[in-house]
Amino acid sequence: MRAKTLPLLTGLVLLTACSGGGETPPSPAAAPTSAAQATPASPAPSPSSSSPAPPSSSSIPPSTSAAPPVGSGKVVVLDPGHNGGNASHPAEINRKVPAGRGQTKPCNTTGTSTNAGYPEHAFTFAVAREVGNALAAKGIKVVYTRQNDSGVGPCVDERAQLGNDANADAVVSIHADGSTSPTAHGFHVAYSAPPLNAAQGEPSLKLARTLRDGIRDDGFATSTYIGSAGLSPRNDLAGLNLSTRPAVLVECGNMRNADEASQMSSAAGRAHYAQAIAKAIEAYLAGS
Repeated sequence: MRAKTLPLLTGLVLLTACSGGGETPPSPAAAPTSAAQATPASPAPSPSSSSPAPPSSSSIPPSTSAAPPVGSGKVVVLDPGHNGGNASHPAEINRKVPAGRGQTKPCNTTGTSTNAGYPEHAFTFAVAREVGNALAAKGIKVVYTRQNDSGVGPCVDERAQLGNDANADAVVSIHADGSTSPTAHGFHVAYSAPPLNAAQGEPSLKLARTLRDGIRDDGFATSTYIGSAGLSPRNDLAGLNLSTRPAVLVECGNMRNADEASQMSSAAGRAHYAQAIAKAIEAYLAGS
């Protein structure tokens, strides 16, 4: 995304290619049984060889416990790009932090927005929450890099460390771009290349391809201006460079494109993005 920054913000966008449980309801209680009414007792019949034998315990089907949730034991870290308080703290978000490959970058940036003023940080936070709710419903543990849309940061290196510390099965950073090119539209998925560790190799590439396939198959067009066929290898994104877990960054589209801006600005559009991303993450976890 192209970061829409204050005059002091000169760095690239954090973790982006941008420029510019619910509780399970209790089981219903068993219906109470009333005591049997007293009746005159008949003499118990004496056992005889003609009496039918009681059923063997081996003939009674064993009880079965509920199957574990689909994502039992899996951990996904969701990283909604930027934050709502970044713009009012230029000194803090312009502070240089490690970005991998010997680079440093600003702690964070403000992100971009639609031409009508709907901010990227609000879009990414809303979509990440919907994705997280869908994953949690499948038994997947979800960790967010930020808990609200009014704070500052975290810095790019801190976001990467959260994924590493969680031993995440997948780290997905969610963003939107801000290209002013009149024909620029479509989504793309960035991954670290060349890889710096094993997780950045085939696991991250598989995650990127699975996200790309899932989002595309849900009706979204791949980018016309960045990467190739919806995939973008990058060596300059701190969140990917510093990750020791399978990690990708999804640029959901171009907020300066009228059609994509309209979709991102609507609740129904955000739900569509979230549905596609969540399904793709589930597909990756099922095959990993």
